[in-house]
Amino acid sequence: MRKTAAPNRSFKVADQIQRDLAELIARELKDPRVGMVTLQGVEVTPDYAHAKVFFSVLTGDPALAAEGLNQAAGFLRNGLFKRLHIHTVPTLHFVYDRTPERASDMNALIAKAVSSRAKED
Repeated sequence: MRKTAAPNRSFKVADQIQRDLAELIARELKDPRVGMVTLQGVEVTPDYAHAKVFFSVLTGDPALAAEGLNQAAGFLRNGLFKRLHIHTVPTLHFVYDRTPERASDMNALIAKAVSSRAKED
């Protein structure tokens, strides 16, 4: 029974971290390098020591946003300590997620292919 419960708990913790971080970043982080970021997901190690936080940016430079977020990781982790009710709050590592960017590029390619096919017909 315990083996099936552990992965489920890990997902719940990751989800809670994502929700709490989104709120902390929006309300309490004042770094101008961190513009409008969207948290795409959180992966927590099995021992809860580390969490990879995947984000995308709506405005601004992704490299600067990553720099600002990683510099504020200690501050944000401290904020999580106050909100989460778990024994170990993971060290945060922010990683830029290019998925939305790639999806937009793919949509543009598909639209181009569809329009060129329509012209041929």
